[in-house]
Amino acid sequence: MDFQLKTLTVAQAAAEKSDLLIVLVGSALPTAKDPVSVLAASARKAGDLPDKAGKLLALYRPEAVVPSRVLLAAIGDGKAASVRSAVSAAVAAAKANGPKRVVIVFAQPADAAAVAAAVTAAADASYVYTTTKSKAEPRSIRHLTLGVPDAAAAVTKAFDDARATVAGIELAKEWGNRPANHATPTLLAEAAKGLAKLPRIKCEVLGPKEVEKLGMGAFAAVAQGSAEPLRFIVLRYQGGAKDEAPVVLVGKGITFDTGGVSLKPAAEMDEMKFDMCGAASVLGTFRALGAIQPAINVVGLIPSCENMNDGKAVKPGDVVTSMSGQTIEILNTDAEGRLILCDALSYAKRFDPAAVIDIATLTGACVVALGGVRSGLFASDESLASALESAGEASQDRCWRLPLDDDYAEGLKSNFADVANIAGRAGGAITAAKFLQRFTADYAWAHLDIAGTAWKSGAAKGSTGRPVGLLVSYLTNRAGSSNAAVATPKAAKPAKKASPKAPAKPARKARSAQ
Repeated sequence: MDFQLKTLTVAQAAAEKSDLLIVLVGSALPTAKDPVSVLAASARKAGDLPDKAGKLLALYRPEAVVPSRVLLAAIGDGKAASVRSAVSAAVAAAKANGPKRVVIVFAQPADAAAVAAAVTAAADASYVYTTTKSKAEPRSIRHLTLGVPDAAAAVTKAFDDARATVAGIELAKEWGNRPANHATPTLLAEAAKGLAKLPRIKCEVLGPKEVEKLGMGAFAAVAQGSAEPLRFIVLRYQGGAKDEAPVVLVGKGITFDTGGVSLKPAAEMDEMKFDMCGAASVLGTFRALGAIQPAINVVGLIPSCENMNDGKAVKPGDVVTSMSGQTIEILNTDAEGRLILCDALSYAKRFDPAAVIDIATLTGACVVALGGVRSGLFASDESLASALESAGEASQDRCWRLPLDDDYAEGLKSNFADVANIAGRAGGAITAAKFLQRFTADYAWAHLDIAGTAWKSGAAKGSTGRPVGLLVSYLTNRAGSSNAAVATPKAAKPAKKASPKAPAKPARKARSAQ
């Protein structure tokens, strides 16, 4: 979808050539005297357009309006969350008519957050998956113009960043939605190589021999039951100085998860193609970085394989040696995500990272705790946790912090290895995080459990592209803060002084991605 930002009044938007005009109406009554503004004010006074975000009123061929269809959409207080609700509802309602050109206009001032929310909501509501359909019917909206009273620099920057974020989200959706036979570890690696065509991005892919040489015994153990060879993907985005410590993103890339010998129930097992949504979110984030070009260094690590059953598959009770040298007793082969992540987290140490964030559809317990609203956040560093929480709020891709008390690790003790890969059922999301924490002592670390937020089940089944929005917001904020920190001391120095010369799954549901 092609996005365009324009400075437009409601009257000017009504004169734009389009199939649909969506007018975003806030709590304050429109005071302009053009026909659409007058209609909106009248509808509000009459109670036909309630002042609640997402409420709609459809108009057909109103006077002096070029598009034949007009939707008035209430945005309440005009904040980002309200704008998102309104635009989502309006675009969803309009899809039945198949509009190709759409204009969305704010009837009042719009800040940067509201503009970004409008862009991401319009893209999300109009998204259509087509890759494996023989008669593809792509999204009808081909061109969307967003009109604001004043396209100031901050608003324009937010629009451009949101457009880039949408590209990343939709790449994550694409790979999350693909069936497992169309999204093998090898194909995922090819997608990562494709990102290296973007500015400042490089890609390296390691295979089974390289992984064995590195001593990634936990990762290799998960992959040994599948005919599909594993891939370890290393992406690098170089936007900062060469000596600047990178942020490392680690995405779980289980392209299909049967549960292994600890077989999942058949019901909804098809949804286990989504067990690589952490990996997809890393790909999507790099897609956005390639467009935004922030002044920051980022490394993406994706351990990718299938968790399958054959005569070579790892068995409950087997003990494997991780890259860190720690031995792991595999009590449940369906707790495989943490096994591939722990080796990737050990590998991350070589980059001397400023921070490491792993993203994984890890536990059904997190779905029970937080549902599909917020991702679970665990962190060993307070400032990193705070920054991720803030980025989640700003991007409308929210998370919620859960504890990491050492008492939760008691259940991971093993009589036969340094650690077991599962504890009891209670607090399963936390014990999984405690397992991962054992491999992160050398850097600031955070873990995002996206098992509840990465995809939707039921009639709306599909990938959400989360948490690309959160990650892009965090990285761009960090890049901006870093630049400000560098610039401020120089500006504060006296003019005559030289500047100095230059870091528990549910019992019966296959969704319990481990």
